[in-house]
Amino acid sequence: MCCFRKRFNLFFIFLALDATPIFSLTDSSNQLSTNYLENAKKPEVFDWMVKIRRKIHENPELGYEEFETSKLIREELDKLGISYKHPVAVTGVIGYIGTGSSPFVAIRTDMDALPIQEMVEWEHKSKVPGKMHACAHDAHVAMLLGAAEILKQHEKQLQGTIVLVFQPAEEGGAGAKKILDTGALDNVIAIFGLHVKPEIPVGEVASRSGPLLAGSGVFEAIIRGKGGHAALPQLSIDPVMAATNVIISLQNLVSREADPLDPQVLTIAKLQGGDAFNVIPDYVTIGGTFRAFSRETLEHLKQRIEQVIIGQAAVLRYNASVNFFEEENPLYPPTINNGDLHKLFVDVAGNLLGINKVDTNMEQDMAAEDFAFYQEVIPGYYFTLGMKNASSFEPVAPLHSPYLVINEDGLPYGAALHASLATGYLTKYQRGIAKVVGKYHDQL
Repeated sequence: MCCFRKRFNLFFIFLALDATPIFSLTDSSNQLSTNYLENAKKPEVFDWMVKIRRKIHENPELGYEEFETSKLIREELDKLGISYKHPVAVTGVIGYIGTGSSPFVAIRTDMDALPIQEMVEWEHKSKVPGKMHACAHDAHVAMLLGAAEILKQHEKQLQGTIVLVFQPAEEGGAGAKKILDTGALDNVIAIFGLHVKPEIPVGEVASRSGPLLAGSGVFEAIIRGKGGHAALPQLSIDPVMAATNVIISLQNLVSREADPLDPQVLTIAKLQGGDAFNVIPDYVTIGGTFRAFSRETLEHLKQRIEQVIIGQAAVLRYNASVNFFEEENPLYPPTINNGDLHKLFVDVAGNLLGINKVDTNMEQDMAAEDFAFYQEVIPGYYFTLGMKNASSFEPVAPLHSPYLVINEDGLPYGAALHASLATGYLTKYQRGIAKVVGKYHDQL
């Protein structure tokens, strides 16, 4: 018995060490993915996604204020017979499809809008002044619900549980971090996410293995001097002059201190001082963002920003304080795609769209995405989905533009890819476990 227990325990140690998912699609997986796309293109499914997207677009809500959006999502999940948890991270919703047992794989969407006044005149224009879904999160929600509808139809075929993550506050609110802090994804072993890209044609996708998007942080500094009359600067301590020196010195952090082969950005985007032509103000406020492709570089930039601003105070005779807003806006880590999940993505997307429609060498971007918080604790993969009308040669408005227009013909592709990646992962994971069990069976 003792010997048997030792061998039994060794078996599970080998199983844990060697049970790496094997990502190569079978014919049945290929067929299932194709069926997902066909289902998503059916008029009743497509029209339903469009209706949801337009309703959310008309009623945009900012981060942690997505109460009506969350309510709409829950109503649709109820109609589909999908169980869920709510509230998670204020307005978030976590749904479940499948066996209810491990393995658990997640597919995620964001829900929040931006404080932007929509400038596009159309039937479903935002009804809320100063708020707009200018980053297409309305389309993201519609596609994840579309995936949920498709997956529910095939629930009996699932070999595990698919977790639907409807996340609040991606736009600066670190909603992903709050979702993780609740423990709602503790059992999840892989997570997938997407973002529409208006510049890519419908039916095409792009991503890459490894670092994809930069990490980012924000800061604000108040530089306090001594105000006075502009005609008598010698009686003042000019915070405007001090601020200009600080701004120039901060630019040296990238141009003189950073490795040219390690991309970094430090941008001062805010500069506020007095409001009179002949009065030196008491203080000036500057602020901006810093970005890099590693958390270590981000932390170093943060440290040097504070050192430069505070350190120049003695020379320029001002007092300064620096705020990095760590509570409400923590450092966003870089988005780094898992290599094994990249192989699965290429297989799934290549089968679904054609390999010539899959760009596997997408250029890195200094934009940031809070999906990266998931990737710090869970193997994750993030990709972009085309939304451009391939037959149109008109210029398209970028994300975060008040003129953004979403081509709804892309919705079925996002829904099908969500569903295919999740089911593909579960299938390959189970195949990997089965191979390991067979490998060690004779050793018991």
